[in-house]
Amino acid sequence: MADTLSPASAEGAPASTRRERTGWYFYDWAMSAFNTTVITVFLGPFLTSITKVAAGCELGADTCAGYVYPLGIKVAAGSYFPYLVSLSVFLTVFVLPVMGAVADRSRHKKRLLAGAAFLGAGATIGMLFVTGDRYLLGGVLFVIANIAFGAGVVVYNSFLPRLGGPDERDDISSKGWALGYLGGGLLLAINLVVVMSFSIEGDAQRTLDLARWSIVSAGVWWAVFTLVPMRWLREHPTAEALTGGGNVLVDGFRQLGRTIRGIRAYPLTLFFLLAFLVFNDGIQTVIALASQYGTEELRLTQTTLIITILLVQFLAFGGALLLGALAKRIGAWKTVLISLVLWTGVVLAAFWLPAEAPVPFMILGAAIGLVLGGSQALSRSLFSQLIPEGKEGEYYGFYEISDKGTSWLGPLAFGLVFQLTHSYRVGLVSLLIFFVVGFALLLAVPMRRAIIAAGNTPPRRL
Repeated sequence: MADTLSPASAEGAPASTRRERTGWYFYDWAMSAFNTTVITVFLGPFLTSITKVAAGCELGADTCAGYVYPLGIKVAAGSYFPYLVSLSVFLTVFVLPVMGAVADRSRHKKRLLAGAAFLGAGATIGMLFVTGDRYLLGGVLFVIANIAFGAGVVVYNSFLPRLGGPDERDDISSKGWALGYLGGGLLLAINLVVVMSFSIEGDAQRTLDLARWSIVSAGVWWAVFTLVPMRWLREHPTAEALTGGGNVLVDGFRQLGRTIRGIRAYPLTLFFLLAFLVFNDGIQTVIALASQYGTEELRLTQTTLIITILLVQFLAFGGALLLGALAKRIGAWKTVLISLVLWTGVVLAAFWLPAEAPVPFMILGAAIGLVLGGSQALSRSLFSQLIPEGKEGEYYGFYEISDKGTSWLGPLAFGLVFQLTHSYRVGLVSLLIFFVVGFALLLAVPMRRAIIAAGNTPPRRL
């Protein structure tokens, strides 16, 4: 299949079609299965169970004080997966900016997207062979898949400024994010129905096998639906990519060095990244700790948590479109600020939730779903306005680091407050600081001036 180059894009004028934008949306549909089915629900318990077996524990045991020794390092079985998450995030910080720089210098950005997607999907499908006590294989496959996932997101996001003008990107970004939540939620719902239908109480091996096949299904979904953007997306090479003739990887490293030195010339873009880092950390922490809060503090059943997760997924589809429509009327910047006020309300409401009451928890989950997709989609499109021409990949590499690479701040604050107060409710309320400070920082960004300073044309509404 030959790549299609878009001459207009090399001059900085987006020239995309509805078919191409639909192809771009479908990569979100494809990759979101990994985020929901694998990361959110199945992989943590699955890999922890495999690790416990390797530590000498009986499969299905509630408690296990055993240890494993990857590379000779003593690791508690229950800590193995969290350590892997930290390792993958640490490595991602180095990989993503390089991937972005290479994408900006390449004439074949679609091939980079395909490479990251199929590598990640292949590693996910490889979980089929993680049986018995093969915890090391599972760990290596997860780290590869998670890094590939982040690299793919960087390349995918870098297409956004080439798909529409300043007044179109909020809508394009919102539709992509919405379709991602719909696709991820659909596969998760199918897998949960299968698990609940075929699991047998007390049969830990059957539960483990069902989880393994659910993880594999996400890899297959990711790979199959990536074929759509590979078919419908067009190449939009930058002027540097069209004129450059050297080694793309070497040139990418050199360009990254120049960008890091020159990024100080865009202090308002950095200021926006700081604001995003703060409020997004609050968002990611609420999402990550919601299940623990529901289980430990509110004493809710696993069924309630599963239903709430699905509610969040499917309502985030509508929420992304709803806030995207609002952004058309009042502008993305104002809409994100409103979403942060709503997030503050969500945290306060969570503090007052009664224990052992599933309905209020589900209603709160619905509220999270409505505000979640829009706040993320519009932050992405806002940042696209602040990127200098031709450096989309590099800057989205930094953006993705702000999104994923610093997501330990919120959990750290939550953990410290809980250790001091022994209250999950107080720990949750401590997250308000991220939304309040993030709101203040974002409010202080002079968006129109920041967009002009980056050499771009501001949208009519901000």
